[in-house]
Amino acid sequence: MIDTTALTPAFGVGVTGLAIDDLHDDAVVSRLVEALKWRGVLLIRGLGLDDDAQLAFSRKLGTVVQAAPGEEIFTVSLDPSKARSAEYLKGTFHWHIDDTTNDVPAKATMLTARHVAMVGGGTEFASTYAAYENLPESERKRYEGLRVVHSFEAAQRLVHPDPTPEQLAVYRSLPTHETSLVWQRRDGRKSLVIGATADHIVGMRPDESRALLDELLAWTTQDRFSYTHEWTVGDVVIWDNTGMLHRALPYDPSSERLMRRTTIVGDEAWS
Repeated sequence: MIDTTALTPAFGVGVTGLAIDDLHDDAVVSRLVEALKWRGVLLIRGLGLDDDAQLAFSRKLGTVVQAAPGEEIFTVSLDPSKARSAEYLKGTFHWHIDDTTNDVPAKATMLTARHVAMVGGGTEFASTYAAYENLPESERKRYEGLRVVHSFEAAQRLVHPDPTPEQLAVYRSLPTHETSLVWQRRDGRKSLVIGATADHIVGMRPDESRALLDELLAWTTQDRFSYTHEWTVGDVVIWDNTGMLHRALPYDPSSERLMRRTTIVGDEAWS
């Protein structure tokens, strides 16, 4: 019997009693999609998807992003022999939302655990929906209308505060993007668009901008809006990429930790 329980009072749902064959049942998938929409993070312990099963499940959630031409599934590892983006993945140790520099962010991300670290390597999530909803009314009014510029450089400077000219050239070859600080979606829900890529608030002095962004990040990532997942082999976690900050917890790069990731194409542009 498939059952669901809340991961935290604010967000997240854990699913038990689900087998791989259940994913062929459209009614079951519809129930999972609804839970993901309203709870933000979906955890299925020990499901044990292989690549084919992960892709099949992902396609039931929407169109799968191609990580590279003809490549719909992506390896997450700090070992450069296993993941060509291993160096840039060090930036994922900081709170972030994916695709803040694109016009349309990915809708959702699915991670499956193939190998886990002996120490560390968990994944933390924080709900920017819950964080916004619990702000005092005066603070909400303060943030309405503010715009934030996001950049790859801002995120990478957290890893490399003093980049080389070559690194800077790479960072700045990628586009920046401006979003609302408070995103109101088609369905009326609002969330905060913050995290490692948030470079500055438009029209605000740099020191004031940095202080405000840091203040909001600290507010959003407090315990009552957060959940930490400690991985076991076979776990599947899916999250709403547009409304959940996430970060990996540090682990030894020489560990065998390896995740496989699929990403679902978004259908709503940043405002």
